[in-house]
Amino acid sequence: MNTLAFSIRRTIAADWREIRDLRLEMIRDTPSAYNETLEGALGNDEAEWRMRGERGTADHGIAVAAIDNAGRWVGAMAGFVSEQVAGPLLVGVYVAPGYRGGEVGVTDALLRAIEAWARTESGRLFLHVHEDNARARTAYERRGFTATGEALPYNLDPGRNELEMVKELEHV
Repeated sequence: MNTLAFSIRRTIAADWREIRDLRLEMIRDTPSAYNETLEGALGNDEAEWRMRGERGTADHGIAVAAIDNAGRWVGAMAGFVSEQVAGPLLVGVYVAPGYRGGEVGVTDALLRAIEAWARTESGRLFLHVHEDNARARTAYERRGFTATGEALPYNLDPGRNELEMVKELEHV
């Protein structure tokens, strides 16, 4: 699969259809990985999806997409400066099943874009991952994230937790 080609770019409001379709795919793939239900996402109107697209050019935020050579959106990540962690927070992480794995490189390319943005805000990048999502935790650990020991209730099921992780960013 290392022959798969893709590009990474920031999102814009005009991307709203692709953003909507990828978000629905994300939630269907791993429902507990996002702070939104499928029903909630399906209820969003065009204005909401356009606003999400505009996050790609936000002052203290970013949203990036991985798009294959056929034009299919195959991954996304976003970040914003969060008062909760007093710095950049990685959110909305998704890579389509056929594009996962280090040999393809989509995850790493998306993360490089987020980290470059995060360096303009802080020397660290935080994330929250559902306690039951071992696959994601392992992927983050392989990329230099470590658990902070902090946990917060998962908003869709307060009986479960999201675990906080952080990565110290090297200045390049």
